Amino acid sequence: MIQITPQMRVVVAVEPADFRKGIDGLARLCKEVLHHDPFRGWVFVFRNRKATALKILVYDGQGFWLCYKRLSRGRFRWWPASRTKASRTLLAHELQVLLSAGNPEASQAAPAWRPVGPVD
Repeated sequence: MIQITPQMRVVVAVEPADFRKGIDGLARLCKEVLHHDPFRGWVFVFRNRKATALKILVYDGQGFWLCYKRLSRGRFRWWPASRTKASRTLLAHELQVLLSAGNPEASQAAPAWRPVGPVD
């Protein structure tokens, strides 16, 4: 079973991916375009051109998980844009917002780390 934990690193591909690609094709995109090793356990998120579906690729130490989500109505309105970078990282809770077709930048969650108690 796959579980997204706060410690996992999430990488979102900026450019749409060819959704005819399976595990091997997306793993190649991770290496050649995103410049990340797909065997490191990172969560890779890809979107189709119409912005109606996502594919998530994760290696769990034994093999790859390929998850597919297609919206029955509407589109994923938020997606990172960059002219210089091929990917953007998200926090685990931001991925949850994205999977609900929301805007991760508008989520109001506690910071990933903050000091507890008085700071000297």
